[in-house]
Amino acid sequence: MPQQVQLKVSNPPQSRSKIRHNLGKLFFTAKRRLSWIKYGRNYAQLKKPDIRLPYLIYSHKTPLVRKLRNVDMWMQYNKITNLKLALQAINGLIIRPGETFSFWYLLGKPTRSKGFLNGMVLCNGSFEPGIGGGLCQLSNLIYWMTLHTPLTVKERWRHNYDVFPDSDRTQPFGCGATVVYNYIDLQICNNTDSEYQLVLGLDDDYLNGQWRSRQPSAYTFEVYEQEHLITYEWWGGYMRHNVINRIAYDGDGQVVADTFIAENHAVMMYEPMLSPKVQTVFLGLR
Repeated sequence: MPQQVQLKVSNPPQSRSKIRHNLGKLFFTAKRRLSWIKYGRNYAQLKKPDIRLPYLIYSHKTPLVRKLRNVDMWMQYNKITNLKLALQAINGLIIRPGETFSFWYLLGKPTRSKGFLNGMVLCNGSFEPGIGGGLCQLSNLIYWMTLHTPLTVKERWRHNYDVFPDSDRTQPFGCGATVVYNYIDLQICNNTDSEYQLVLGLDDDYLNGQWRSRQPSAYTFEVYEQEHLITYEWWGGYMRHNVINRIAYDGDGQVVADTFIAENHAVMMYEPMLSPKVQTVFLGLR
């Protein structure tokens, strides 16, 4: 059954004090490290970058450089360096049955001593330079590809802000996965009976990714959005909403499942261009 967005009164975005932010970060970082100690044996670590499993399950690519409003291009060029370093830690990863991929467990903390540079980091609806900035492009790619496989997303955090207008968007809004070391993670479980491999690479223009397996998948998947809405809130801002679902097809192309994936609500950091029809929804007149 279609999943409807449950609209509710949204409070205005609030910025926490620097002290509260830092204390919270220390607490959740320590909590994550304790979790790694307790469950570390279940995390995938075997990498075979020079060997590819025989069956391609899904592939995707995203452009390395985009012209974004008010974003200095040097941040995007630094992002490419950060992605190259991240790929060295992740490319070729084998996830055996029962294992879990953790973005941060595998990558570790991005630091200057490891060669990571200042890139664009989204923060409270804006952006600023930060060491390792731009790695969300990698987590976004991995998450989107995973939705097209039988693998299970164990942990994914959505973006709370819609910072940039849609420009050549090829995926539905809300299909990304933000990451912040180490407590905002992307984790993917292999609950199948086959090994899966994450293959990643860069060319001159794109970040490329593949999920491969030792066995072919019995299903193919289609990810789509529904109930997309833009609403005007009492505090004077815009909110964007939608629901992401996934259809599974068997080998004959027959639908075997249509399942809910995620519900997204994000504060828009730009004023939308509204048609009269959308304005009716936007103003709450329908």
